[in-house]
Amino acid sequence: MANGSRQAAWEFFGAELKRLREEAGITQAALGASVFVSGGYIGQFEQAIRKPQLDVAQRIDETLQTGGFFGRMCRKLIKEERYADYFAHVAELERLATKICDYAPAVVPGLLQTADYARAVYVASNPLATEEYIEDMVRARMDRAPVLKDATRPVYWAILHETALRIPVGGPDAMAQQLDHLAAMVREHKALVQVLPFAAGPHPAMGKMLTLMEFDDAPPTVYTEGVLSGNLLDDPAVVKRTQSHYDLLRAVALSPEASLALIESAAEDFRRCVSTT
Repeated sequence: MANGSRQAAWEFFGAELKRLREEAGITQAALGASVFVSGGYIGQFEQAIRKPQLDVAQRIDETLQTGGFFGRMCRKLIKEERYADYFAHVAELERLATKICDYAPAVVPGLLQTADYARAVYVASNPLATEEYIEDMVRARMDRAPVLKDATRPVYWAILHETALRIPVGGPDAMAQQLDHLAAMVREHKALVQVLPFAAGPHPAMGKMLTLMEFDDAPPTVYTEGVLSGNLLDDPAVVKRTQSHYDLLRAVALSPEASLALIESAAEDFRRCVSTT
């Protein structure tokens, strides 16, 4: 569904919410209180400024006794959107890229995540979301992974800060499995992975997540991401400068062989944690 069509669907959602709320004689403030958001949020839902999470839509159904209408519609729109607006085009470009270079300062890149790791990341960001919503998000992320397994897969190079290897996302067992998956991707020649160790000190991309993509018939791009926002840039000067930063990261990172050894050592550390609990 195109962005314009999705927006029109959310506007319909909002219009129906306003109509049914008013028919029930319930104020925005009262409805908000019953579903654990503010009245202002309800107004933003009705104007399609803000999109409710699935669990909120389901609580609206309970309050307005709409037979699950808003939950079904919200679930359908979430599945069709699959990705946040700022990332949807990036997901499309991943399938077209001939080369992808990721740098991750604190989290394993999405293309390399296991389901358990991704689930823990989403739960941390959405602690009150329903299990169904979380599973929809996990499936969307896992659906990107085949990009690195297809016969026409892009050259994939990832640089991870050692921080990403040490934070126990999902617990020791999930983390050990995540690192085993990383190592397997390297050993199967599906990804080239380097680790930027703590000892490397300062570097050009401190605190910055970035992705560089190259294509056969289009200029290269760089994608950076912040809190609920992202920037996809193709200005040649910006891409060139970002590429130079990535080259500097490669220079100070551990070699692929040493990086693999560190990844496997970290996985073993997490397994020892599991065995002692």
